[in-house]
Amino acid sequence: MMIRLQFGLLLAAATLALSGCANFAPDHVRPELSSAPAYDAEMAPDGTVTASQLSYRDWFTDPRLDALIASALANNRDLVAATARIEQARAQYRIQRSDRLPTVAADGSATRTRTGVSNISGMQTDPFTLDRYDVGVGVTGFELDFWGRVANLSEAARAQYLATVAAQRSFYLSLVRDTATTYFEILETEEQIALAEATAQSRREGLRIAQRRLDAGVTSALPFRQAETLLTQAEQQLASEKLAGAQLRNQLAVLVGGTIPVDLPAGQPLTQQFDARRLDAGLPSDLLLARPDIVAAEEQLRAARANIGAARAAFFPTISLTGSAGFTSNDLSDLFSSDSLGWSFGPSISLPIFDFGAREANLDLAKAMEVEEVANYDLAVQTAFREVADALAARRYLAEQVATLDRAVTAQEKIARIARLRYREGVADYLEVLDAERNLFEARQLLIATRRAELQNRASLFVALGGGFGPL
Repeated sequence: MMIRLQFGLLLAAATLALSGCANFAPDHVRPELSSAPAYDAEMAPDGTVTASQLSYRDWFTDPRLDALIASALANNRDLVAATARIEQARAQYRIQRSDRLPTVAADGSATRTRTGVSNISGMQTDPFTLDRYDVGVGVTGFELDFWGRVANLSEAARAQYLATVAAQRSFYLSLVRDTATTYFEILETEEQIALAEATAQSRREGLRIAQRRLDAGVTSALPFRQAETLLTQAEQQLASEKLAGAQLRNQLAVLVGGTIPVDLPAGQPLTQQFDARRLDAGLPSDLLLARPDIVAAEEQLRAARANIGAARAAFFPTISLTGSAGFTSNDLSDLFSSDSLGWSFGPSISLPIFDFGAREANLDLAKAMEVEEVANYDLAVQTAFREVADALAARRYLAEQVATLDRAVTAQEKIARIARLRYREGVADYLEVLDAERNLFEARQLLIATRRAELQNRASLFVALGGGFGPL
């Protein structure tokens, strides 16, 4: 009972000392928002859904894409490494936090000593054996955190841990976006390949007709060579798109963890990826909590300010408390009697006098790191605002481009049809057909590419607004 009382008094004294400790860290205040209070109303009309409340499964409508994203989130090596860094930061925080509490150790020992014949003060003694038993608990070198040094180091470790969690979430969102954009590029490549194959087949037929007209003496060799040029252009584009498709599939394999699953559900073409839902852009200030990169930057700033408090506390004395209590007896049966109880505790103080400017330099370093983290936080906010503003502008103007290009393709199809009729009737030469066919092919290519860009922007806006984080 006595040992528990003494040790309880020791812990109570330590707790009392901790409750009254000072804190020299600057108050954590978010820097003033360096972006506009609202997005351009023309660029950001009211939406129907909030990105931060959705997962990628809620936003993307293609089951094949959802399966690829799930595979990437489960197997991507960079994401595995980012998750491991969370565990490292969590363990570091637990280690640092443990310094705020006393470390209690228990020990016990038993020794037996034999002394032979000896002469003490002119008297000869017989040999004898001495037993000694010890048991106790103690606190060694526990720092009384009067100035908040240990508390601030613990707060810095906690902020670093939270920053690591946010960084992993930021990579999660980036992986969702990268997988989606790569998938859309593959869809575009497949449609470009189909277009090039159909165009090449049509031009082979045109070349065959031109060969027959040349053999019949109806035309010169020039129209034949022009038709041959059209065919080679389509074949060159076909080979180029096949190469791009192979490279994109290799890129997708890396994103999903090394191998693209073979049992994927059927996908949807580019034209069926859209739906009528529109994301609500909200306010720029909403990004402070929705964007994990901004959250990570703020936690890094919080850690830098806590380190300033720890550096300032280093100018004050370090006070440590050492205490122990236990029993010592030569007889095991009397080990836990009140007469065998012994205890001790006391503080020690350490105050650096001359360190040749080390503490001042450490404080200057901590202050400079705070300035850097403020700048990093401002940059993260500005970058997030720009990404959202760019995606909102692209949402409007890409839709207008798709509508315009759709009309342009229809017009070019009519021009190509008329040019072929005029050539067959002998009203125009083959150069007119050549130009019309080339313009039609380019217009179709551009329409497919713009549809892909519109889908990629849809994914980018979703991630830029903080969406996409949800269960697999």
